[in-house]
Amino acid sequence: MNVAGLAAVALAASLGLSACGGDDAKASDGTFTVGHSEPDHLMPANTTGSYAFDVITELFDNLMDLTKDGKAVPLAAESVTSDDQKVWTIKVKAGQKFHNGEPVTAQSFADAWNNAAYGPNAMGANDYFSYIKGYEDLNPEDENAKPKADKLSGIEVVDQDTLKVTLNDPFSQFPLLLTYPAYAPMPKAGLKDPKAFDDHPIGNGPYMMDGNWERNKQVKLVAFPGYTGARKPKNKGVTWKSYSSADTAYTDLRAGRIDVLQTIPSAKVPEAKRLLGDRFLARKMSTTDYLGLPVFDKRFANPDLRKAISMAIDRQGVNKAVYNGSYFPADSLIPSIIPGHRANACGELCTYDPAKARQLFDKAGGFSGTLELYFSNAQPTYAQWMRIVANSLRDNLGIKDIQFRQVPASDYFSLLGDRKEKGPYRQNWEADYPSPQNYLENMWGSAGNRMGWKSTEFDDLIAKANKTSDQQQANALYNQAEDVAIREMPMIPLWTWAGEGGRSKRVDNVTITPFSTGLIATEVTVK
Repeated sequence: MNVAGLAAVALAASLGLSACGGDDAKASDGTFTVGHSEPDHLMPANTTGSYAFDVITELFDNLMDLTKDGKAVPLAAESVTSDDQKVWTIKVKAGQKFHNGEPVTAQSFADAWNNAAYGPNAMGANDYFSYIKGYEDLNPEDENAKPKADKLSGIEVVDQDTLKVTLNDPFSQFPLLLTYPAYAPMPKAGLKDPKAFDDHPIGNGPYMMDGNWERNKQVKLVAFPGYTGARKPKNKGVTWKSYSSADTAYTDLRAGRIDVLQTIPSAKVPEAKRLLGDRFLARKMSTTDYLGLPVFDKRFANPDLRKAISMAIDRQGVNKAVYNGSYFPADSLIPSIIPGHRANACGELCTYDPAKARQLFDKAGGFSGTLELYFSNAQPTYAQWMRIVANSLRDNLGIKDIQFRQVPASDYFSLLGDRKEKGPYRQNWEADYPSPQNYLENMWGSAGNRMGWKSTEFDDLIAKANKTSDQQQANALYNQAEDVAIREMPMIPLWTWAGEGGRSKRVDNVTITPFSTGLIATEVTVK
């Protein structure tokens, strides 16, 4: 109640500032400011968070990039080719430099990838390198065992501009994987002092750091004058300002203190549409919310319990109550804009059926103890819909002892990665690249899923799909794997987001993609 009251006061203050010409109050220096949540890391291989990607994708040019419609095209690479999809030859464009003047070579990528894949370095995106031959030697199953090697045997620097990469198996999605931020290059200075690099990344992208990362405040970037790539900025710089409250970020957008907000809090969307007009930015999204279940906890081991929880949740009701009816209740594990989506693949398990949910709950033997629900503070809506879910579980399943665990956004994924959650948790996924493999293997694959769920049948179908060069045939196999995950429901699909952002009057040409690339900062023009 008190928080809502404070938000109302803040909004009233912003109305005054906006009426006084807040959008025009800032003298144009050619830069602009974007609001988002605090990143966890800025070293590309040490994060899987979209708030970190906001910054990293502007600091680094990967070998491949995604077009606005999700096609993989060369960026730092001259070409990426393979005859068998297992051995790949990569030609790096000559003449590129890091922000400190060091040349970008094939060795720059090899060094970065070896550093990311080496288990003792404990990089957050380590798993993304498991496709490359030799990964197991850098990551022994026994965490206390010393790795057999510190470099991936599947990476060979042929010459200054040529990299030969051998994978464990044919992998048709490899060019798409190369767009993922963790596959960025690193200069020697970054390898020598990783901590300093996390505070002040030295990339090869269109922007460079303007001072160190000011934690819990902002990251300032300016255009890199030595940039020779395809993403030359149409502005002089961008500041990513950190917020612990999305409501405050929206208030600052209204007041002209920031220029772009990619996600406006749902409760403010009707007002934002009215006040921003054509500066309200609606778009399709790939971000889908899920409710993960800690299957490693025996209380959640029974699939019938997990199905009961899924069928006790009124997705459409949450959508209307929290998201103004603009979100899309999930009918599949994969959102509709991703190739391979099947309408109603989830069937009755994604429908609201309290009676059937109770039958499954009783069949599973019920639930004992405190049910703890985990979510971050990145968006106020997370707490809102968790309360509705909690009420549904109380009313429909009879679970009375439910507690909420709200965690700072910058700590949330570390908590999940360490499997410290003791109950269902909010999980979402924004497409790194538009492939069903990106959703299914990364979130349900036995090698690294957060639920502790293991299925040989699922893993084998994913592996078979990955080796299939024909995309339609591959999608059919991904769908079979999806059916296995739905059947056992270790993670419950909830809804896909509707993109609802906004911009100030100072900026134009604002494009936000539905993928991990997010805002295309280089194209933004500043008045």
